[in-house]
Amino acid sequence: MNTGDATQASTAGTTAAQWWEWFFRYGPYTLLGLATAASAVSAGLIMSRSDVYAAAALVPVALVLQLWWGRYGPALPPRSRAARFYFVARTSLAFGLTWCNPFFSIFAVLGYFDAVRLLPQRAVRTGLLVTAVIMAGSQSGSGLPPAGLMSWIAFGIVFALHATITLIFAQIGDREADHARAQVDTIAELESANARLEQALAENAGLHAQLLLQAREAGVADERRRLAAEIHDTLAQGLTGIIAQLQVVTSIAGTDPALARQHIDRATALARHSLGEARRSVHDLVPAALEHDDLVGALKKTVTGWGERHGVRAEFTVTGTAEPVHDEIAATLLRIAEEALANAGRHAGASRVGITLSFMGDELALDVRDDGRGFDPAALPPRRRGAGGFGLGGMRARAERIAGTVEVETEPGRGTAVCARVPLVRHG
Repeated sequence: MNTGDATQASTAGTTAAQWWEWFFRYGPYTLLGLATAASAVSAGLIMSRSDVYAAAALVPVALVLQLWWGRYGPALPPRSRAARFYFVARTSLAFGLTWCNPFFSIFAVLGYFDAVRLLPQRAVRTGLLVTAVIMAGSQSGSGLPPAGLMSWIAFGIVFALHATITLIFAQIGDREADHARAQVDTIAELESANARLEQALAENAGLHAQLLLQAREAGVADERRRLAAEIHDTLAQGLTGIIAQLQVVTSIAGTDPALARQHIDRATALARHSLGEARRSVHDLVPAALEHDDLVGALKKTVTGWGERHGVRAEFTVTGTAEPVHDEIAATLLRIAEEALANAGRHAGASRVGITLSFMGDELALDVRDDGRGFDPAALPPRRRGAGGFGLGGMRARAERIAGTVEVETEPGRGTAVCARVPLVRHG
């Protein structure tokens, strides 16, 4: 329905309501006047002298009753005691007037319109049937009471007709009333549901804001951990390597200058590498080794450089078909390899280290094995703030950030194997 149709429907509904209001306010006076006029015209034909006197006495009473109701009735609640009294009194007056002259049934017809509005539900049909008696009496041919058998038969037929019609319309009215009550109940339920929905939306908005705050705080905390791990894996390990090289230089500077010079060159290279890593961390936290090489090349250089610095045989192997790997995946595996090698250099005392990168369909596996002294995982002390190093916990955190896992197999005297498994996300 468009706007024009809706406006017309609203106007029509308002006009109908106004019309019925006018009818219930002024209709009784109009019908009483018409009935009185018709009765006065026909009085000489169908009314006796006593009927004329009785009608002359009852019409003013009906008018006074109607004036009283017109003044106080609209302010009274529907189906009140006053409303019932008015209906019974008016119907009784209409019955008496119709007894005097059948034309007064014009006034009595108001009972059909007012019964549902003025009477309680249980008395509506009784009021309609009484009105039907008055109407049937006025239309049976001889007035009230019916004169003769044929008049009674005509009265019965007309009454049956009126009673049937009124009861049918009463049944329809009951159904419409039930439908109206159901609509009112439905509207009330919808209003209640809307209120609950608004409350739920308000609660959801608060919860959403809380979740956003928690997500922001979690993101900040995660970024802090990632930055700390990056600094540890770059600057801290580079400085540790420089210190180790300089310590060797200090111990052999007087006995073997050529070897000391070699360690100084290594320390210088580590310093340059650490400076590049620091700049890279400030820029985008991508390892410098991945700037010019892919993951395979970066791992190979990292393993070779670590083996030369520590004097340990270090081998790097690739299995499967190598593919370009997403930068975040490559950076994570490279950092895990650097941390595993750093741990092997600091703690394992190994003579041989093997690193294997395996391309296995939709998964990447990085294995770092050494033949060092191993350790008891259950005996590891909990990490303390300021203790240095991120160790196994840092490697696991890195892997979990990209939906991967890190497992460690070791025991005292049997070496250590670190296995990292992450999804293979190909370079875009």
